[in-house]
Amino acid sequence: MPRMRRKADLPQKICAQCGRPFAWRKKWERVWEEVRYCSDQCREEARRRKTGS
Repeated sequence: MPRMRRKADLPQKICAQCGRPFAWRKKWERVWEEVRYCSDQCREEARRRKTGS
């Protein structure tokens, strides 16, 4: 069984929309390099601003 990692030991990034730090999640394991936003809400807000609507 794999050893548990503390949340403080996980990789972090800064959200491109809100500027807050967010930690790695298991569901992002294969696409971590592509993740830019901390949440669906931030991703949608960035999309709205990009299209100007």
